[in-house]
Amino acid sequence: MDLWFLLVAIVSATLGASSAQQEGSICIKANAQSCGECIQVSETCGWCTDENFLSVGESKSARCDDLESLKKRKCSEAKIENPRGNVTINKNKPVTNRNKESNLKPEQITQIQPQKLSLTLRSGEPQTFTLKFKRAEDYPIDLYYLMDLSFSMEDDLENVKNLGTDLMREMQAITSDFRIGFGSFVEKTVMPYISTTPARLINPCTGNQNCTSPFSYKNVLKLTSNGEEFNRLVSQQQISGNLDSPEGGFDAIMQVAVCEEQIGWRNVTRLLVFSTDAGFHFAGDGKLGGIVLPNDGQCHLENNIYTMSHYYDYPSIAHLVQKLSDHNIQTIFAVTGEFQPVYKELKNLIPKSAVGTLSANSSNVIKLIIDAYNSLSSEVILENGRLPEGVSITYKSICKNNVVGTGENGRKCSNISIGDEVHFNISIESKKCPSHGKPEVIKIKPLGFTEEVELVLKFICDCDCAAKGEPNSLTCHNGHGTFECGACKCNEGRIGRVCECSKDEVRTEDLDANCRKDNGTDICSNNGDCVCGTCECKKRENPAEIYSGKYCECDNFNCDRSNNKLCGGNGRCECRKCICDTNYTGNACDCSLDTTSCLAKNGQICNGRGTCECGSCKCTNAKFQGPTCEICPTCPGVCTEHKECVQCRAFEAGEKKNTCEQECSYFNLLKVKKLPQPTDQSFPLTHCKERDANDCWFYYTYAVRNDTKEVYVVDTLDCPAGPDIIPIVAGVVAGIVLIGLALLLIWKLLMIIHDRREFAKFEKEKLNAKWDTGENPIYKSAVTTVINPKYEGK
Repeated sequence: MDLWFLLVAIVSATLGASSAQQEGSICIKANAQSCGECIQVSETCGWCTDENFLSVGESKSARCDDLESLKKRKCSEAKIENPRGNVTINKNKPVTNRNKESNLKPEQITQIQPQKLSLTLRSGEPQTFTLKFKRAEDYPIDLYYLMDLSFSMEDDLENVKNLGTDLMREMQAITSDFRIGFGSFVEKTVMPYISTTPARLINPCTGNQNCTSPFSYKNVLKLTSNGEEFNRLVSQQQISGNLDSPEGGFDAIMQVAVCEEQIGWRNVTRLLVFSTDAGFHFAGDGKLGGIVLPNDGQCHLENNIYTMSHYYDYPSIAHLVQKLSDHNIQTIFAVTGEFQPVYKELKNLIPKSAVGTLSANSSNVIKLIIDAYNSLSSEVILENGRLPEGVSITYKSICKNNVVGTGENGRKCSNISIGDEVHFNISIESKKCPSHGKPEVIKIKPLGFTEEVELVLKFICDCDCAAKGEPNSLTCHNGHGTFECGACKCNEGRIGRVCECSKDEVRTEDLDANCRKDNGTDICSNNGDCVCGTCECKKRENPAEIYSGKYCECDNFNCDRSNNKLCGGNGRCECRKCICDTNYTGNACDCSLDTTSCLAKNGQICNGRGTCECGSCKCTNAKFQGPTCEICPTCPGVCTEHKECVQCRAFEAGEKKNTCEQECSYFNLLKVKKLPQPTDQSFPLTHCKERDANDCWFYYTYAVRNDTKEVYVVDTLDCPAGPDIIPIVAGVVAGIVLIGLALLLIWKLLMIIHDRREFAKFEKEKLNAKWDTGENPIYKSAVTTVINPKYEGK
């Protein structure tokens, strides 16, 4: 295939061709040279194995196309290679309906179904199956209590000493099969985490406190169902001490996870309770003590004590997550309120973990454990192992009350009670065939559970017909290739449809001459590439558009168009010429030979007034028009046209009275009392109303039935009666009198209104009149008054 791409690049550069012209559909663009390459492109691609499928000028890669295109190109379905994937269930043990009376062993309990499947994958085709999970009742539990025994946890140790029997009693309500273990941790036994002076190595505490020597991690009690033994051994424990605040808890968690035999883990629900009142050291902190080797994730317990704390660094969070997941351990962090934010962030990084607030003296530890367990067990989260290259997986959950989750939420279901069933639809898709082509195995499991589903992935890397191939076949130019799936798969160094040419001969002038039509200058009509003296036509952007012919001189998209459709949509384009469908003709197949559209209501072609051409009426008389030549804008109406003939034949009157037999015998006349109604829709029926010279009305219908003209006439004329003079005169006189009286009454009314207005005006002016009281200017009084000037009033 690399050789093919090299060849195309050389020829394209020589001819100056654009790479855009090589594009087509996803199947065509792949330039697949074999059936195996074709089916890897997309699930929609198929390969035609018919030896005679390719036309002249088509390359071998034209056998690879989408299924519908192959069928349209006349490749029978039996000749199309299109292998499909499938899902086979190999192990399908039903989920267990367990209760406390069942007495089933842990390995006999099934909570997930099915347990093993085989998936056959084809590139681009997802395969989907359904996984069922049912939380079993009375499922066994192993709980390991890992406690910080630094000096600050002294009061907490007192409350944990009776934890065994108390927790056993509380857990009886959840499971009848419960085991408990105990371990403790302090810190790495090197500076600067602890004091290494001899006295401090014996008793790291100050004052009169009696403390045990510092240690990294100690497995005090492996998992047991004896609560009394737990109480006894925990009661013997003493606190220790260290210098810095963070503790070496991660070292302890790692050892608890990987040392399955020493801890005594069973394949049941595994709970690890991590109790502390401080933070934690993680990878890189060991450099403070000169420890640079990364944690190896292996068990290093000797006599139940971790012996390599001075040699290996603390584990990283990611390393811890991996080991906890691999060993199906669910972690409960029981920490004091001060460190809640730190451990909640840690919880977000560790799947299937919980955080509870520990009281100052651990008095609430039992309630904390039960609440955390109920929270963890009510949620199921699926995880899968490493996927092979090119393989993807998607989840869709159908949880309680038919709640649907997709994306990351499709991996989990919450609020699951005992006995509830939830389902997961899981789709797996391969984007390519792996290089080795061998089956791959992946596993899916619910976090915190030991059960898992095994998936065996098989890949369809080649077609079934390839196994029947004929190596060094004579069909492939005397044995230069393998004849398989209807085509030649060329040996190294050979190319061409039948491997007829070596790559060294591709650009010779002699071979190019074979690609010129009529000794012209254009190689392959500028529509293809000359390969081994044979034209291989270019592919178009639209895969339905194809160049063909010995010199790529033909195509199926440059034919005449009608209504913006190739060949009017009524034919196919072959070598730039329309091949019309039945009942169509013309250069663009736009002329229909069907006369149905030309039939008038009377059953005649174009009403007998024209011919049917290409499905449309061509009226012989220019005065007629319409789809069936039924309209004549300049013609008199049907009623006016036949009025004189109907009048003369029905009533022996009118202008054609004397020539009636000669001019008006072209229709059948029938006199009736009542005209027929136009209920028969197979022929036109016209109702007419005409008036004669005496102003009498006559009524008739005109119709054409089976080429016979029919006229129905009401046998009596509708003549208007003469006028009655006396009532008319009396009415006129009465009207004049009434009008005169009305006018008098109106005049009288207007005069009364006018008089009243004048009287009212007079009365108003009378009330407003005022008489002049001034003296006469020429009047003089007869009395004269004289005053003595000397008079002083004495």
